[in-house]
Amino acid sequence: MLQAEDHIASEPRIKKLEPVLLPGEIVVNEVNFVRKCIATDTSQYDLWGKLVCTNFKISFITDDPMPLQKFHYKNLLLGEHDVPLTCIEQIVTVNDTKRKQKVLGPNQKLKFNPTELIIYCKDFRIVRFRFDEAGPESAKKVCLAIAHYSQPTDLQLLFAFEYVGEIYHNPAKKVNGIDPGGGGGGIGSASGQQTPLFETYSDWDREIKRTGASEWRVCSVNEGYMISTCLPEYFVVPSSLADQDLKLYSYSFIGRRMPLWSWNHPNGSALVRMANIKDVLQQRRIDQRICNAITRSHPLRSDVYKSDLDKCLPNIQEIQAAHIKLKQLCVNEPFEETEEKWLSSLENTHWLEYIRSFLKHSAELVYMMERKHVSVVLQEEEGRDLSCLAASLIQVMLDPYFRTIVGFQSLIQKEWVMAGYQFLDRCNHLKRSDKESPLFLMFLDCVWQLLEQYPAAFEFSEMYLTILYDSARISLFGTFLFNCPHQRVKESTEFAISKNIQLGDEKGLKFPCVWDWSLQFTSRDRLLFHNPLYIGKSAPCVQNGAVKTFKRSKKNYSSTLRGVPPALKNGIISEQEFLPRRNSLILKLKPDFLQQAESQSNSMEQYFRDWFAKPVDLHGVILPHISGTQIKPWKLCYFRWVPEAQINHGGFITAFHKVSLLADEVDMLNRNLRQYKSNSSLQGSCSELDQSRMYFRANSLNDTSDAPDFLSSSFPFSPVGNLCRRSILGTPLSKFLSGAKIWLSTETLANED
Repeated sequence: MLQAEDHIASEPRIKKLEPVLLPGEIVVNEVNFVRKCIATDTSQYDLWGKLVCTNFKISFITDDPMPLQKFHYKNLLLGEHDVPLTCIEQIVTVNDTKRKQKVLGPNQKLKFNPTELIIYCKDFRIVRFRFDEAGPESAKKVCLAIAHYSQPTDLQLLFAFEYVGEIYHNPAKKVNGIDPGGGGGGIGSASGQQTPLFETYSDWDREIKRTGASEWRVCSVNEGYMISTCLPEYFVVPSSLADQDLKLYSYSFIGRRMPLWSWNHPNGSALVRMANIKDVLQQRRIDQRICNAITRSHPLRSDVYKSDLDKCLPNIQEIQAAHIKLKQLCVNEPFEETEEKWLSSLENTHWLEYIRSFLKHSAELVYMMERKHVSVVLQEEEGRDLSCLAASLIQVMLDPYFRTIVGFQSLIQKEWVMAGYQFLDRCNHLKRSDKESPLFLMFLDCVWQLLEQYPAAFEFSEMYLTILYDSARISLFGTFLFNCPHQRVKESTEFAISKNIQLGDEKGLKFPCVWDWSLQFTSRDRLLFHNPLYIGKSAPCVQNGAVKTFKRSKKNYSSTLRGVPPALKNGIISEQEFLPRRNSLILKLKPDFLQQAESQSNSMEQYFRDWFAKPVDLHGVILPHISGTQIKPWKLCYFRWVPEAQINHGGFITAFHKVSLLADEVDMLNRNLRQYKSNSSLQGSCSELDQSRMYFRANSLNDTSDAPDFLSSSFPFSPVGNLCRRSILGTPLSKFLSGAKIWLSTETLANED
């Protein structure tokens, strides 16, 4: 006992360290003298500190500087070593002496004192703590607390409710001094444009006018969620459909989810989402009535094309299985294997295959709307999973507005949040894994593929997409917390009553919105969300002292921007793919229609051939390249925590840095020229010159400074402090992990005494 005390005394004493808490956040357990493992093959860089579990996060607090780390991208809500509870995938406790390991569930007992805690995160991180010098009982209690609070059994136990309850009782308390409501001003752009949330009649009406959908109207038949609890209160329907008819037809649809308008093409073609009709007797009559109404809403009275997504695309279970395999490959598999084996393992996950399927099918439907001038109906059993992804991709390809920051955020609000995508279940916030499926991640991956192929067409960067994915795992924001808008109103109203909160005329509690990025990042850090390669709709030009704009035509764009392939086989569809297949537009082939289907295929082939033969219009339609290596793994998202996968001073960020400096230099020249032409005062000139939309800035004109030393392929993230797979080898976990087939079993992994 004396020897142990002497050993503890030899370690650096931890002075009183306290976590930074948000309103409503409380400490539920903590333990001192914890060691966080940093390096892969040595303990000399390990950090000593306090491990704290709150009702929002696990937090490791230390006075020691992080070794080996040259850059830290700070989140205002989370410390450098913090992990939100909703980001935790699994908790593994280890006892070296007894050679035992156990995956902790929410209400399980732990019969041994843990010497090690390993946290597996949903964002592919692995964080490891050692309790060699900590009190054994305290270590056990903090492990059990983390297991309990990271796996809540009820929605109202998620931190957002505690936070909002505290804000309503104490209005002076605000996270980072910001009022947590509304759509936010995007990234902090000069326009300060708000992201429409589509919670009101007026937001939908403005979208109708923006797209020129003159034969469609905003319907308020579901106000107060009187018809369907999984639809928004307001949505858009054909003008020829009366409210009374909609009420009558709603009983025949699964979930009473009536057809939802998504978008209108300038040629009048509409994109509509629809659940299956469960009433077999009424199916044909109602289906015909809906299609006739959509046809009458088209200026050319064109036909309606229906795409059965359940037959065309992988289902949510297949996508979840692919994600688990991808996670296993990125987390558990040793990186020392040969490249050939690793690539074949990547192919066997089917993740990239499913990415290709969604991009291809969406492009086929773009063809139907763009070239054939027909309205498209996306049909799915419940109309709230695959249709979210397909409808969003189609709009990203067709409408350049959705390739801007505010436009993209409004698209997610419209097609995911308000349309009833089940974020609570699909993100598995309550750890009910049978409903989990990463469709939202797959959508962001598909958008990243398009961004990678057409970098000048998107206002946002891949850092923005990655951080957006991370934000879905932070339980402070109401945006990605619920299965539908009605659930937010119902659950938050019940919570308000239980806490004696007066709502007044408000429909439920007002949760912080993820689009208010100032809650998470400083204005300086938010500049990383901007893509320096983006070419806006118009460019400023100074002529005779006046600022004018000119529109870029197709001639202004170089085909090298998007890498036009030398042959169609590098494009979207090859000749073999026009044979009848599972993912084809030709869903049901009959001998009578074989000739018609062949003609359709030839027309589609010609459309893609013509499109890929021309320079791309960055403010028009963009179509994906999907063959061979043109669909890639999203390295920044999946490999950012893997030290072996990092390229120091390499990766896309090096080009990002150089282009940012160039763009900033051009901006400086433009500002100087405008100041010179307008004969402004020197003070005014300095004030404007201080403004920049780039994170990396040119110190002066013709700046040729080298790239910062902290740049790597994982920028702005750092793999330091996350358990590298190589360090697992030779530890008590080696056999344990090598025996895991997919990720980790949820059962106890060792027999206990």
